[in-house]
Amino acid sequence: MKHLAMPPDSVSTTRNPTTPLAVGCWFEDTCVVDMDYFVKTLSGIKAKGIRPDLIGSIITSYASKWLPDLSDEETVKGNSVFEDSPESVTAQWTKKRFFVETLVGVLPPEKDAVPCNFLLRLLRTANMVGVEPSYRAELENRISWQLDQASLKDLMIPSFSHTSRTLLDVELVFRVVKRFMDLDEAAKTGIAVVKVAKLVDCYLAEAAIDANLVLPEFVGLAEALPSHARATDDGLYRAIDTYLKVHPGVSKQERKILCRLIDCRKLSTEASLHAAQNERLPVRAVIQVLFSENTKTNRQFDWSGSFTGNRSPSLGLEPPARCLSKREVAAQQMEMRKLREEVLRLQSLCNSMQGQIEKLTEKKKGFFRWRKLGVPLMRPVSIAERTENSDRVGYDLRTPEDMKTKLVKGRTPSKWRKSIS
Repeated sequence: MKHLAMPPDSVSTTRNPTTPLAVGCWFEDTCVVDMDYFVKTLSGIKAKGIRPDLIGSIITSYASKWLPDLSDEETVKGNSVFEDSPESVTAQWTKKRFFVETLVGVLPPEKDAVPCNFLLRLLRTANMVGVEPSYRAELENRISWQLDQASLKDLMIPSFSHTSRTLLDVELVFRVVKRFMDLDEAAKTGIAVVKVAKLVDCYLAEAAIDANLVLPEFVGLAEALPSHARATDDGLYRAIDTYLKVHPGVSKQERKILCRLIDCRKLSTEASLHAAQNERLPVRAVIQVLFSENTKTNRQFDWSGSFTGNRSPSLGLEPPARCLSKREVAAQQMEMRKLREEVLRLQSLCNSMQGQIEKLTEKKKGFFRWRKLGVPLMRPVSIAERTENSDRVGYDLRTPEDMKTKLVKGRTPSKWRKSIS
């Protein structure tokens, strides 16, 4: 006990070669006792001042011995002690529930005392056997402290609720992510936030395969993290593309909502090219991706030209990590040419659609335009009106008969000639 209570440096610098073996044998001896005696033994160990990480190792070893589902090693997993007993299934599940609740009660309060993946497996078993909500809340709270250490495999906890539509428990992951983001700034670093964002994007890509996943659940989990938390939006774009493939009945407005989650400036060149040719995305989203890629390429050309003295770099931009090779520049020029052709095609399509709309509008409003310009409508004119209007200066309405009569009169020679003298 005194040796285990020493700091880690003193344990690693000791010259006793039997210490690791002794500790391992002591773990084995601890795992063979029943639950009540284990709790009493663990309380005595804590009173001796044993380090929290060693206490966490004792708990994980004991739990893996009695319930192999909590072990991270595939070779260790098998039938648990509860399943080998001749008792009924209900009795086995009752013992499992008591076992999980007891483990949650004896966990050390320190942050990194127990691995995050073990806590996720313990939470999965807790949901399966139906422990009290307070124990589930305690596990979710502890997981949120170390969410950046979690793996995608252990985070994919199935939904054991009969009222849930999805295979995975998306609401559980949403609660854990929200608790992680609600932590103080001192409790989570920027690197931890980026890791969690990448983990959530990978989880969304897996959850999007389920056809029963509704749009509010997908968008809610994606928006649980702020936009600045993601170093790149490639993972989120992949998840959205998967969702659109599995859910072909997504409306145009819902597609716009999904595309608003993506920051086009954070897409890589490969993701931008894929998005530019993606027929499932709205036209406006495709145009935004094309212009964003065009801007990024122009910036790179500005910096590459500044090193040769031809062009000056833009202000406020950081120089690239290295100079681009000729092959990379040629590849980017080829990509830019494709992007510009795509932009021109979309612009011509928009112009043709606008022209068709204007033609339809002119056909409907042509009659009213003639009235607006003041052009009189053709109607029969009576003799009285013709006589009255002929007296007006500068305004004479004539019919074709009047024009013909006037021409004939102009050709007839006058009866009396004027004298020249």
